[in-house]
Amino acid sequence: MTTTTTRPVLSKDGGTDNRPGLLLGVVLAAQFMALLDVFIVNVAAPTIRAELSASGAGLQLVIAGYTIAYAVLLITGARLGERLGHRRTYLVGLAVFTAASLACGLAAGTGQLIAFRLAQGAGAAVMIPQVLSLIQRTFTGERRVRALGAYSAVLATGAAAGQVVGGVLVSADLLGSGWRPVFLVNVPIGLVLLALGARVLPRDARPEPARTRPLDLPGLVLLGAAVSLLTVPLVLGQEQGRPLWFWVSLGCSAAAFAAFGVHESRLAGRGGAPLIAPRVLRAPGIGRAAFGISLAMAVNAGFLFTVTLHLQGGLGHSALRAGLTLAPAAAAFGVVGLTWRRLPARLQHLLIPGGFLLTAVASVAMGVLLRGGGTGGWALHPALAAMGGGLALAFGPALTGALARVRPEDAADASGLLATVTQLGQLIGVAGFGTLFLARLHTPGAHDSADALFVSAFALATASILGGSVALARRAR
Repeated sequence: MTTTTTRPVLSKDGGTDNRPGLLLGVVLAAQFMALLDVFIVNVAAPTIRAELSASGAGLQLVIAGYTIAYAVLLITGARLGERLGHRRTYLVGLAVFTAASLACGLAAGTGQLIAFRLAQGAGAAVMIPQVLSLIQRTFTGERRVRALGAYSAVLATGAAAGQVVGGVLVSADLLGSGWRPVFLVNVPIGLVLLALGARVLPRDARPEPARTRPLDLPGLVLLGAAVSLLTVPLVLGQEQGRPLWFWVSLGCSAAAFAAFGVHESRLAGRGGAPLIAPRVLRAPGIGRAAFGISLAMAVNAGFLFTVTLHLQGGLGHSALRAGLTLAPAAAAFGVVGLTWRRLPARLQHLLIPGGFLLTAVASVAMGVLLRGGGTGGWALHPALAAMGGGLALAFGPALTGALARVRPEDAADASGLLATVTQLGQLIGVAGFGTLFLARLHTPGAHDSADALFVSAFALATASILGGSVALARRAR
């Protein structure tokens, strides 16, 4: 996520076990657990809605709350690692994430669950930026290449595993607990990782004050306000008929984003350390890459949210069957994300627009196959796999190309920016496409749910065509 600016030293005292393989296992297990929590809740969403009598808007906030906190606090989490030490910050974030997971699993109502999901996302935002930094501290040369390969594999498999594991846990209904194990499973894992992490993570070197960037607290407040003012009306406004406060909130969100931009520019001009450096935003291709990345993630999140609700709420599938149905999309995303670099160089410039086009075609095919309340038959699985593969082609090359165009000294800030954009895209996808689906879902029957999904599928395809058009226009210039 970000690179450290301090010169660390591995501890040699007897209280620390310096086995690099065990260290890699600890940090990647935490990365996998946090990533799993993004996707595992999608499968549990219909059960949460039924057992807590959650409204559609409340359900969206349960899913999006994690992403809101994660997106807003991600860069600040990286700065905390620089200032306080990556080991200490990682363990604190893991502790918060584990405690919040327990609280989510014990939540008595939708409001409590939303609040605890925000806390869970905050813990992940503090913990996850330290993973790459700890890998960079510990491994060099070929061992670092292998460690980063393992890191990529975790990212690639997290989505698929989330769908399947979520389905297994919800369908098992352990002791009548319904959806709660999707959160409670993190508790024993988190406790084990805390014990191992305290043992194997290298002691933090004392940071050099001259090389440690300060926190941008005003920027954090402005960004948090802007994101919240955008998300809340998108989620809640539809159910209330878009009242006056809906438009006022959107207008205030635009003003907050503008104020954030002004603050960041002025802070950079004074030689400070803004959350998002304007110099990075002006780097060639970063703006369009950020747009493409956020759009691809919005389509991905909207697709997972709406299809899961249709499979379970409309077709009556179990959580496990729904998870297995979506597994081809998640698996294709992971496989293509790991292998697209092996395609011939002469085709590389076509990957992003081609990925968006494939996503659009697959989305339309999915909507048509499921229209009328049917299951789609065998043809649904290749359509979903094409959806996942297309999204991977739209996302991976855009991210890699953007990072390749920034100066080495700006790599950490660019990584933080694009990671934040990724999370904001998912947030907007759940809020936007989820609201469209729920607005069309007047009754819980299979036919009505299929109609809502059909409309949503064409909206997903339209967004994908927009992404492909922007990418083609860039190539033409």
